[in-house]
Amino acid sequence: MTDIPAKAAAPTASSGSLLLTVMKLRTFIALIAVLVFFSIAAPNFLSAANLILMAKHVALNAFLAMGMTFVIITGGIDLSVGSIVGLCGMVAGYLVLNGIDLQIGYTIYFNVVEIALITLAVGILIGAVNGLLITRLNVAPFIATLGVLYVSRGLALLSSDGRTFPNLVGKRELGTTGFGYLGAGKLLGLPVSIWILIVVALGAAYLAKYTPLGRHIFAVGGNERAARISGVRVNMVKMFVYMFSGFCAAIVGLIISSELMASHPATGESFELNAIAAAVLGGTSMSGGRGTIGGTIVGAFVIGILSDGLVMMGVSSFWQMVIKGLVIIVAVVVDQAQRRLQSRVTLMQMAKVG
Repeated sequence: MTDIPAKAAAPTASSGSLLLTVMKLRTFIALIAVLVFFSIAAPNFLSAANLILMAKHVALNAFLAMGMTFVIITGGIDLSVGSIVGLCGMVAGYLVLNGIDLQIGYTIYFNVVEIALITLAVGILIGAVNGLLITRLNVAPFIATLGVLYVSRGLALLSSDGRTFPNLVGKRELGTTGFGYLGAGKLLGLPVSIWILIVVALGAAYLAKYTPLGRHIFAVGGNERAARISGVRVNMVKMFVYMFSGFCAAIVGLIISSELMASHPATGESFELNAIAAAVLGGTSMSGGRGTIGGTIVGAFVIGILSDGLVMMGVSSFWQMVIKGLVIIVAVVVDQAQRRLQSRVTLMQMAKVG
């Protein structure tokens, strides 16, 4: 009598495990599906030139999504990344064109490396502001980053009275030339932005999987109170993830300004939505405690290929927004279903062993 339930439960657990495996691989399945669909529906979709262009677009989403992944794993959200992109792009453009006027009849001009470092520092600083609001003033992440979104966008507009900083070629005599290489240059046949993405992605993946800080990030998202009791410096972990998110946004601001050779204060509007979509589609749980950099990169490819493929098919930008919204909803629904199924399969396996 006692053996019958166990035997009946066995196929159910097996089928549940198979479905769970499919759910875990959903991002790769989605990637293959969009690649096959657009290769058939859109002409020249798989041409070398178009693949390189798509890779550059994907890189922008991937940078933001990596930062967003760490934030979401800790149970937070960062709505300010798009505005940080715009502000950092304006900072870079301003420094290329104007330098820093010391108001004593002397202006400091910086070379491209120094401009990049200053811009990255600005992004990290804004991320630190987000972190301080959340950890020290106990402001909810949604509200804190929403406020910083408006402040950053306002500062970007104020820096030029809403105008564009054009023609960022710099001046040779001032040592400010070469800014365009970051966005338009190539190294070993690949865009520089792709190489930067590879370096940052490998670093982020190593941090998440092999360092104490990475384990602490997951611990905070899994159970913040337990993490705090066990000695994890929760506030420092949260500070880091928001600073890293700001750092990634600054990279995107630099790349876009460099590629266009111009800085516009509206750059980056709604970029945070693509970042969230890529992270969630890549398996990052909105409840915190779960996610991978690799999955996020694949999610960024899905979002990027979906966007570019729809453009090549001539689909209206309004419908593109609808489709992206549906993708986010479906990804969250599947994630919740995966969590419930994981719990059910685990219980079945325990019952079978017992």
